[in-house]
Order: sequence, then C-alpha cells, then structure tokens
Amino acid sequence: MTNDRGRLAGRVALITGASRGIGAAVAKRYAAEGAHVILTARTVAGLEEVDDAIRAASNGQAQATLVPLDLQQGEEIDKLNAAIGGRFGKLDVLVGNAGLLGEMTFMAQIEPERWQDLIDVNLTANWRLIRALQPLLLESDAGRAMFLTTGVAGGRAYWGGYAVTKTALEAMVRTWAEEMSETALKINLINPGAVRTSMRADAYPGEDPETLPTPDEITDVFVELAETNCLRHSEIVNAR
Repeated sequence: MTNDRGRLAGRVALITGASRGIGAAVAKRYAAEGAHVILTARTVAGLEEVDDAIRAASNGQAQATLVPLDLQQGEEIDKLNAAIGGRFGKLDVLVGNAGLLGEMTFMAQIEPERWQDLIDVNLTANWRLIRALQPLLLESDAGRAMFLTTGVAGGRAYWGGYAVTKTALEAMVRTWAEEMSETALKINLINPGAVRTSMRADAYPGEDPETLPTPDEITDVFVELAETNCLRHSEIVNAR
C-alpha cells in the first residue's frame, strides 16, 4: 500500500540515474515513504523495472513518472521546468545521482571525448538541473536538493576526470547553497561510500561485492535530507 503517512507523504521528488543502483534504491524508498517520484535515466527498460517494483510494493496504488533523458542533451533538461511545473506546480526534492566513472588511467592518457563526457554528465548536467529546477524548488515550502559526491573529490591518482568533476561538483553545489542561504531551500552533498553497485565493481574489479552494503541499505540519509523538518545545509553528509 502507498504510505500516506510516510516521512515524505505528498512530496514530489526528481531522481536522476534512477534506473539502477543507488538511484533506483532511493526511488523505491521515496515512493514507500509517500513521495511521488519522477525518474530519469537513459535506459527506458530500467526505469520501467523500477516503476514495476514501486507498483508491486504498493499493491498498484503508487506509480512513478518516467522521463527517459540523456543528460548530455542540455536542452532536454531545460524542458523539465515546464513539464514538472505544468503538472505539479513545484518540485520538493531533487536528487542528482547520475554519474560516469570514466577511465581509470593516467590523466595524460584520457581520450578527449571521454573527458568531455565526464564533464557533461558529472558537472554540466547538474548545473543545467539547478538552472532549470531552482524556480520549482523555491515554489516548495521546503525545497530540498542533494547531489552525490565521492571520497576521491580533491584528487586521487588514476581517478582522472571522475575525481576532477566531482571536485568541481562540490564547489558548484556549495556555491549554490550559499546563494540560497536566505531561502527555505536546503542543499547538501552525499558521500555514499563503498556500495555494491556496477560503478564500484568497475573501479574495484578485485573486490568482493558481498562485503559491501547494497544500495537499499544506504537510503536513510536520502530520506533524512528530503524531509521538511531537516535543516542541514551546505554539508557533505556520509551515508554511513
């Protein structure tokens, strides 16, 4: 059943990269807590699987709004404002989860095209989301935004464009948070740590995934930061 008295009852939340991993886990948890979730990803089949899981968990009483979206198409991100505003009139929660790992190699060996992909998805797409959705977040009486960062922000050998773009993401999000400090909008970064995802497996191929928590096990912090009574702002919050 839909949880009409859940911690996020009545809230409208958009989650990027929601077809698998952490994004899918957050989507299902938010729906279980009573939110209506708007899910974006490039993989339509993956989004439909998450929607099926939400429907099954609620006995058909809840469903997601699915928005197939390539975050490298900035003009498509811009259209979210009119689409969400026209249907809901506001946005309560933004979760910027989508990201690319890129090549684990020497900086000088990264191909220019792959470097640009990382900038496009990990940094520029999140800026486009901020630009497009800030007005709707300010229409909420308690707008909340959160973006995923990493322990390699600040730089680490062989993590290349991933470390660089996450470092820039942190600076951008903190800049935006400072600009919004006199509003009801609360903005934070989340460091999920080591989690059993495909990206983690790509980064650490020799690691036993059974030693890591699943994405479902780290969703508490996403709920906390999305609640109307949460006053945390401009922080890096560890998921565990």
